[in-house]
Amino acid sequence: MEEIQVKKSQLREEITKKITALPAKEIAEKTSAIETRLFDFANFLESAIALMYVHNNGEVQTGNILRRTYDYGKIVVLPAFNNENFGMTLLKVDNLDKDLQEGPRGILEPDETRCKVVPIERIDIAIIPAIALDEKGGRVGSGEGYYDRLIPRLAITTRKVALALEQQIVPQVPIESHDKHVDIIITEDRVIYKI
Repeated sequence: MEEIQVKKSQLREEITKKITALPAKEIAEKTSAIETRLFDFANFLESAIALMYVHNNGEVQTGNILRRTYDYGKIVVLPAFNNENFGMTLLKVDNLDKDLQEGPRGILEPDETRCKVVPIERIDIAIIPAIALDEKGGRVGSGEGYYDRLIPRLAITTRKVALALEQQIVPQVPIESHDKHVDIIITEDRVIYKI
């Protein structure tokens, strides 16, 4: 157990370092290509309610993706994190400029006084953040386990999709029994369906 956690921690550090070393222009181009693939992706186009995320270090940047999701007439849901129980509340965000505030993790999240709770079973597609992934859908996130707790609660019909730069795809991520996989990975070069 401890050995796997050390490997995950090293992988997080290695990938984050690799991503932050990329020139801003290259990151912008790759992110734009991922965005194009996402907005061409049938499961995304057919969804009405999309669970999204606000990016953190080492994750695909979602600022433009979030704004564009509204243009497609989708309901945008973002998580508010609870550091005490490592849970999250899923909230409908109507206005990115007015409805977000800095949360306990130091990233923007919905203001619970302005946003309404969305029942988890209503989510059509879940865009899951990741720092490292393998082609089997194995994922290493930030390390707090928020999404490993969330994924099993999503409806079986809800597509679980990760966005990643090709540099974030590794041969195999270290996996523990509580780790949950994603169904699909979208990179700047391809769409990977879990093998």
